[in-house]
Amino acid sequence: MPSTTLHFVRHGKVENPDHLLYERLPGFHLSELGVRMAQATARYIAADPGMSQAATVISSPLERTRETAGEILKELNPVRQGRGEAPLALSTDVRLIEAGNNFRGTRVGHGQGALWRPRNIRLLSNLWRPSWGESYRHIAARVGAFAHEMTMEHPGEHLIVVSHESPIFSFRHKLETGHPEHNMLLRHTALASVTSVTFDCESGKVLDISYVDPAADVS
Repeated sequence: MPSTTLHFVRHGKVENPDHLLYERLPGFHLSELGVRMAQATARYIAADPGMSQAATVISSPLERTRETAGEILKELNPVRQGRGEAPLALSTDVRLIEAGNNFRGTRVGHGQGALWRPRNIRLLSNLWRPSWGESYRHIAARVGAFAHEMTMEHPGEHLIVVSHESPIFSFRHKLETGHPEHNMLLRHTALASVTSVTFDCESGKVLDISYVDPAADVS
């Protein structure tokens, strides 16, 4: 009975000197540290017997995820070519994009950061409709639709999927608990980490969920 494994990679650290809530805004790239994080995770993926056999690399369309995926491809393609296989090219899917946030472009954690104004604090405690406006249910549903489609299209294969903290953890939490709502401060989705989900291709049942943090010691 074939199974498909989707390896959800969170992007590396972003260059954000003004401490903006950048969400889906364009122009936010990996920092130098973020590139090193992506490279560490890329080396881990290329050395892993399963992940190095990946049939495709897919990312969110935002710069930071595409750049992280690019580092993965730099490590993965020489391994593939050494086995006589064609190199992979990056594709993108909007269902993997960051959660929509009504506070995009505002500062957080400093001065008059929008999230810390009294009228907004109440929104941060609403797990059903968080402050960014897009519910956890909608986030998990779009990632779930993507995962189901990829499982059907790639039976028995590994896929590298580069996304963001909220989409990855909301989907994982839905699979593990039956609901996507969670405390955003308790997520286990470190920068450049890998959350792997294995699905039975016939039933769609989750067979395994695992998590690793290859960039934990990068500085």
